[in-house]
Amino acid sequence: MNDLNEAEPPPGPEATGRAPTRREFIALGIGAFVVAALPLTGRRPLRIVRRRAPSMGTIAELGVVHRDPVYAQSALDAALHELLRVEAAMTRFRPDSDVGRINLQAGGDPVSVSRETARVVLEALRWAEASEGAFDPSIGRAVALWNVGERVVPPAADEVDALAGRHLYRGVSVDRWRGRPVVGLEDREAAVDLGGIAKGYGVDRAVQTLREWGISGGLVNVGGDLYALGRSPEGEPWRVGVRSPDEPSRLTRTLDVEDAAVATSGDYEEFFEHRGRRYHHLLDPLTAAPRQTRHRSVTVTASDCMTADAAATTVFGTGRKRGKVILDRAAAGTRVV
Repeated sequence: MNDLNEAEPPPGPEATGRAPTRREFIALGIGAFVVAALPLTGRRPLRIVRRRAPSMGTIAELGVVHRDPVYAQSALDAALHELLRVEAAMTRFRPDSDVGRINLQAGGDPVSVSRETARVVLEALRWAEASEGAFDPSIGRAVALWNVGERVVPPAADEVDALAGRHLYRGVSVDRWRGRPVVGLEDREAAVDLGGIAKGYGVDRAVQTLREWGISGGLVNVGGDLYALGRSPEGEPWRVGVRSPDEPSRLTRTLDVEDAAVATSGDYEEFFEHRGRRYHHLLDPLTAAPRQTRHRSVTVTASDCMTADAAATTVFGTGRKRGKVILDRAAAGTRVV
């Protein structure tokens, strides 16, 4: 998924000596959230306090609206801790994570996991059923085979074909044993990869943490999975810009968002090129290869970020008609914008 608003921001309000308007604030927010002091009544003005840190294989960008920057930083610490906690449980890159232990036991006994991991796996399987396999959380071996961040040439066709159209999600079980959730993989060729849904869940957990800290306005963006909490300092919905996949300095659209999620999937964040063709990280489970489409990105809105993340991953490259059918089945109210 692509980061929203990737161009370099112009000089901040400190450089101009005045507070930005709402329109200027959005321009300043391109690529990151900005710290802005707005002239409101009271001893302390509301501020945008921001943080940027590595998380979930990308960069997490968080900003909160608060009068006390010290308190705001503590809230951001807690939100980032939630992101890292979700990552530690659901990454496929650690053998001791829930997902890592599930994959090590593929074809064997089910593995005890946290209730959160079981919930996300169940939600991923629901999307797999609703999309008839267009979304498949068990194609981790195909994802590892393509490894687009490291490859410079495609894998051998016979290796890809061996993983194509397997519908491996049908062999994923979520059950309980001795009162604890367990997840098992029936097929030894299956491997769980929650990359198309766990980031969204992590964003939701970070947002919930901010709410528990009493934060009523802010933004959490993790690799293009974004949730806009409440309203901006000026009391209006947050304006989110989506960059063009063809011209990163240009925005294709802007959205006014309040207590809702936005997610974008595209072919231009993780890819390699070989003999004039682009191979990106969004795989089609039916072919076990990068999904071929003339539309280079898709953006969806939803009430929560886990839904938005799964929806954008699922409908990328499926076509508008089929994408609408999938969204109607899986998440009524979620829409492509």
